[in-house]
This record gives sequence, C-alpha cells and structure tokens, in this order.
Amino acid sequence: MNIAVIGSGYVGLVSGTCFAEMGNHVTCVDIDPVKIEKLNKGIIPIFEPGLEAMVLKNVKNKTLDFTTNLSEAISNAKIVFIAVGTPMGDDGSADLQYVLAVAKSIGESMTKELVIVDKSTVPIGTADKVKATIQNELDKRDVNIQFHVVSNPEFLKEGAAIDDFMKPDRVVIGADSNYAFDVMKQLYSPFFRTHDRFITMDIRSAEMTKYAANAMLATKISFMNEIANICERVGADANQVRIGIGSDKRIGYSFIYPGAGYGGSCFPKDVKALKKIAEENGYKANLITSVEDVNDAQKLVIANKVIARFGENLEGKTFALWGLAFKPGTDDMREAPAIYVVKELVKRGAKVKAYDPKAIEEAKEFYLKDIHNIEYFESKYEVLKDADALILLTEWKEFRSPDFEELKVQLNQPIVFDGRNQYNAFNLEEKGFEYFQIGK
Repeated sequence: MNIAVIGSGYVGLVSGTCFAEMGNHVTCVDIDPVKIEKLNKGIIPIFEPGLEAMVLKNVKNKTLDFTTNLSEAISNAKIVFIAVGTPMGDDGSADLQYVLAVAKSIGESMTKELVIVDKSTVPIGTADKVKATIQNELDKRDVNIQFHVVSNPEFLKEGAAIDDFMKPDRVVIGADSNYAFDVMKQLYSPFFRTHDRFITMDIRSAEMTKYAANAMLATKISFMNEIANICERVGADANQVRIGIGSDKRIGYSFIYPGAGYGGSCFPKDVKALKKIAEENGYKANLITSVEDVNDAQKLVIANKVIARFGENLEGKTFALWGLAFKPGTDDMREAPAIYVVKELVKRGAKVKAYDPKAIEEAKEFYLKDIHNIEYFESKYEVLKDADALILLTEWKEFRSPDFEELKVQLNQPIVFDGRNQYNAFNLEEKGFEYFQIGK
C-alpha cells in the first residue's frame, strides 16, 4: 500500500518507518528542508531505540523516502496520515493551526479518493474541522472527490515506541464509512496476526480515547505520589504500600511507582487539553485538575528535600545530577522534573553538575540554555567529584546499580536524593549514606 505521512517528528517518523517495515511504500513529508535533507542522509533528529537502524534499512530497500513536496507524496498515496505537532496554547488547549494547514494543503492538491487519518493527538471534533477544511478547498477548485477522515490515535511510549507500534495493545480506529474501516484494517492487519486488537468506533469517541487513556495513566501517577507524600508524613513506607496495592489485579503495578512527577510530550499536554475541553463544554473537571496540581507540586519535592537538608541559601554548594530526560530511553526533556529541580537549586545559588546518556544536547540547546550555573559531563562518575550530594532524577539502566564506594570517594559527603526510589533495596543507610527518597 502507498502511504504518505505528513510530519516527520516523533509520531510521524516512527509510524512511517514501522509501516514501511511491513512492506508498504511510505513517503514522509515535512516543511523543514534541513530535516528532510538530514533524513535522506540517514541522520535521525530524535533518539528512539531501534529507530535509526529501521530507517536506514527501509531507505536502502526503497520502501521509505522523505520529501518536502506534499502534492507529489499524496498523488501516489491511498492513505494520508496527518502527524504534525499540536503544541499547547497559553490556555492549555491544543493548537490546531498545523493540522488544519495540512488539511488545507491536501484539499488543494488531492486528485483522487483518499483516506485521511488524524494521527496527531487532537481535541474532540477536530476530524470535523479537517473534513470541512478539505471540502472547502475542493469547493474552491470546483471538483468532486470523495475522501474519508479517520481518527487513529497513537499510544506510543517514548523509549519503547518501535515495540509498541509493531506489537500494539490495540489499534483504535474512528471512522464514519465502511470503506475507511476496511482500508485501515487492511493496513494494520500485519501488526496483530495472533490477536485481533482492531477496535472500531465513531470518530469523536476515538479522539476522546487518546485523552482518556493518558489522563488515566497520569491519574495513577499523581495518586501514588500523593499517597507517597502522605506516607512520609505518617511514618509509612510508600514502596511497601505500592507492593500492597499493586498485587490487587484491579489496580496492578504499572504507573504506581512514587517519583518526581511525570513529564514528556503527552501526559502534561493531554491532561491540560482535556481540562480545557471540559471547560469549553461547561464542565469543571475537578479530578483532572487535581491530577495536574499534584504533578506540578511533585516536581519540586526533591528540590524541597535538598533545601530542607542544606538550607534556603545554597551558595557554595554543588550538586551532582544523574538524569535530565523525563524518562529513560529518550532524549526528550519536555516537562522533565530535572528542569524544575535545576532551576530551583540554581536560583538559590547552587551549582549543578549534570550527566544524562542522551539528553545533554537538548538541555544545552533548549531547556536549560539560559542556566549559567550548570556544567555537563560525559560520565556519571565525573559529575560526583567535589559535589555535596547526588540527585537522581531519571532511572536509566546505567544508574541502577552504581559503585556506591566510588560515590563515597567522589562526593564531599555521602548524601543521595533519589527522585525515582531506585536505591530503596540497597540499604544505603547501612552503607553510611544519608538517603532521601519519595514517600519515606
């Protein structure tokens, strides 16, 4: 099948590459000529395990190519995916200008029947706007071409996106024609040969499903973090509580680890957008609002523990930081707890020495570019030298079982602030450390 994917960011590039891996011919389109030139040279703009090798393989096999020419890409396509960004507006709503600009371009250029798929995370009712925008352009051209707008939300976890796409829990399709359902089932059938996880519904329900899924997962995180904060105050151990409630099959262990809060491209943006959607429809989403409030406060819990230990004035103090990305397996720092912790410590006069396996350039160029009291290192042990404490904020595998004796040698004092409760089982107090964690 010939497919065009408009937008070569995270979702577009992963989706297009995985479709190509299954034997389809995929053309990825982007308005940024520099990005397209790099992709054609095999330079991947994002870090995602397994993605680079898969892109290079399919480019070599001529099942995947990249262009800035949208008209040419859709002229050969049967399915066109819209996978451009929907950045968060100042009021928390999703900005649809890029989605609707693509819809306009499709309407201006299409010459035959197409299935047009919203892959971007978009507010409920966006498919109607996409359909109206395309139809408006066709009317201007005075042509009658049939097209079908579909909602196909993505459920990719950064750091595991290839596996998520190739072995999906489910594929959700919202459409209003049997033709669209049939085409999409044909496209996705190679991905679920053993179990039929192809779920069909109306378009608005599909659009809502993405927000509901992310809000539910975010709720579990904020709930457990709130429980952890209560545990700390009453003398309970949140890690033990997690085991006790996770064993209940109705609850499960996923997304109930106490920590420094969620970040990334999906949960913060989608929770805010869902709250805004509710408000626009006359409903105050108290639970969703509380999920966001708890998470905002949680990002400063570790910084507050540092301040409680060292005092409000941190002049002359240096802190080693392990982890900048919002989670392991990615270089994404959007809404990462590290941003908030670093800024909170630096504004009190502290210096920060940071290491992350993948996110250092992101920090330097974007998220911490205006912070002057931060220095970056290429080794997790380099940052420890002459630091007053270690702060762990991202649970990369290389941080899981460090040489604790080396930590003692390099740090000025054996103090660890664990924002992911990763060292709970190591009995650091018995090893002579001051150990601070979430929920205890």
